[in-house]
Amino acid sequence: MEREPMRIREGYLVKKGSMFNTWKPMWVVLLEDGIEFYKRKADNSPKGMIPLKGSSLNSSCQDFGKRAFVFKLTAAKQQDHFFQAAYLEERDAWVRDIKKAIRCLDGGQRFARKSTRKSIRLPETINLSALYLSMKDPEKGIKELRLEKDKKVFNHCFTGTSVIDWLVSSNSIRNRREGLMLASSLLSEGYLQPAGDTSQAAAEGLSDIPFLDLSDAYYYFPDSGFFCEGNSSDDDVVLKEEFRGIIVKQGCLLKQGHRRKNWKVRKFVLREDPAYLHYYDPAGGEEPLGAIHLRGCVVTAVEDMPDSKKYDVDNILFEIITANEIHYYLQAASPTERTEWIKAIQAVSRTGK
Repeated sequence: MEREPMRIREGYLVKKGSMFNTWKPMWVVLLEDGIEFYKRKADNSPKGMIPLKGSSLNSSCQDFGKRAFVFKLTAAKQQDHFFQAAYLEERDAWVRDIKKAIRCLDGGQRFARKSTRKSIRLPETINLSALYLSMKDPEKGIKELRLEKDKKVFNHCFTGTSVIDWLVSSNSIRNRREGLMLASSLLSEGYLQPAGDTSQAAAEGLSDIPFLDLSDAYYYFPDSGFFCEGNSSDDDVVLKEEFRGIIVKQGCLLKQGHRRKNWKVRKFVLREDPAYLHYYDPAGGEEPLGAIHLRGCVVTAVEDMPDSKKYDVDNILFEIITANEIHYYLQAASPTERTEWIKAIQAVSRTGK
């Protein structure tokens, strides 16, 4: 009897429609031989399937402007499929496993979890993902600053010069010229983002090199809580205070509406000091749909709800009750993920203001 293809990875991704320019969250399952996508996690039949044999993957897709963490899968029939992850590490994990699944198919091998991913544009000793984590290290990494330019204030960012300085001091490169190549790769892969007109113009091709080794070219980490202040009102300052906290955890969850009681996929970003959980439409929009102030909240696992089908919420449902007694019901993708979210929110609610 023929063996069922192994499930390698599954979770929420935002997928671009094949016929219309619409982006919608889907439950995506990576198998050894293809990618299935479902309208809902509980659905038994997929909405579509993309065979991986003969496919190619572009992990640095810059075709959609402000949409970050997008990757493109081109099927054997030259049809492009675009997926968007919620954050950088999630995109890298999907890209790594899809590429390996394609290699295994082309080589007639079985997929094994151990990764052999290497950079194709840089020496084998350079691992961009590991380098990115080192750059973000609170003590030994690049210091995030509050910088002013052209009557604007850029928060949680750093200069192009400081990036090259750090690469030199950490012995990641031999000279500044080599540093420009490495920093440009970090930029093109989404590990760094341009902030301000100077760096954005270079990244868009208006300069000979996409990354600038300049003290007035600003950059930021994509999950750092970066924001830019112009001439702000008092209300704007209060709102921006919510985003000053360090991002602790992020990803997609199902959230129940307060009025209609229906469940929708939302991207959640957990910040500490101040302690906030913001939620967004994963298909687009930089502004949050709402914010949950976590100071003094109670978060617990919930095993059942009167208005939910049991197969929908079994061991994956949890509830947040805020200090002013507003109830939020959320669903994780698995019991393990639920536990991770509960522990992270509990820690933030105790320490964040």
